[in-house]
Amino acid sequence: MIRTIQTDEITKNIKEMCIQANHYLSADMDAAMKHAADTEQSELGKKILHQLQDNLKIADEEMIPICQDTGMAVIFLEVGQDVHFEGAAIEDAVNEGVRQGYTEGFLRKSVVGDPLIRENTKDNTPAVIHYSIVPGDQVKITMAPKGFGSENMSRVFMLKPADGIEGVRHAILTAVKDAGPNACPPMVVGVGIGGTFEKCALLAKQALTRPVDEHSDIPYVKDLEEEMLSKINQLGIGPGGLGGTTTALAVNINTYPTHIAGLPVAVNICCHVNRHVVRTL
Repeated sequence: MIRTIQTDEITKNIKEMCIQANHYLSADMDAAMKHAADTEQSELGKKILHQLQDNLKIADEEMIPICQDTGMAVIFLEVGQDVHFEGAAIEDAVNEGVRQGYTEGFLRKSVVGDPLIRENTKDNTPAVIHYSIVPGDQVKITMAPKGFGSENMSRVFMLKPADGIEGVRHAILTAVKDAGPNACPPMVVGVGIGGTFEKCALLAKQALTRPVDEHSDIPYVKDLEEEMLSKINQLGIGPGGLGGTTTALAVNINTYPTHIAGLPVAVNICCHVNRHVVRTL
């Protein structure tokens, strides 16, 4: 049975999600940050983590953004195949929600309309929107503002099949080492393995929106997530890049089938706030 959804509902929810994501840490990230502050072995690292906790508390109490870079809006729309939209075009509705969220929420506008001319659009639009059609009559919206301190540190590696899992391990560690303090650690590391050049990057981006306390349900991938988190935290980069035992809070890995001649790997790094909000309409 077809269910009709007015696109102004999409606009309203995305507006609210833009403001929510930029002012409040998600529950999974909040728990991970508190755990990190309790377990960090470096005194300086522990001090940095407590300062980050103070920053989050002030942001909550005074309704100011948890990071000065309020990001480029990345939106995942999982649309049930039994949904019928009425109203404005869905892309226009999404961008209107971003426009309202960033202007009415007094969030920093960081988007330029052309990558080389670089004139600010003044409302943080357009968003980067990823659509997928799924069974059912609901719409799942994931809103993930992405700051570019960490985004600029992300990498794609086009490995050879013979590189195997050792090549994947090396790629992940290389990306994290190269990122160092620039990704505002403790970071969350999203990894995409498989597909094509663009598919592995999308897998890595989606991996960042998975709660940091949830592992892959594929046994070897779960093992790899745990192994890489341990190895990353042995690098000594630490909170704020000032040394310590907490360089990353999580490594989330997504996989996808690929071609017999390739092994694409993307590493999409996110800073310690790793903003993401999910709603289902």
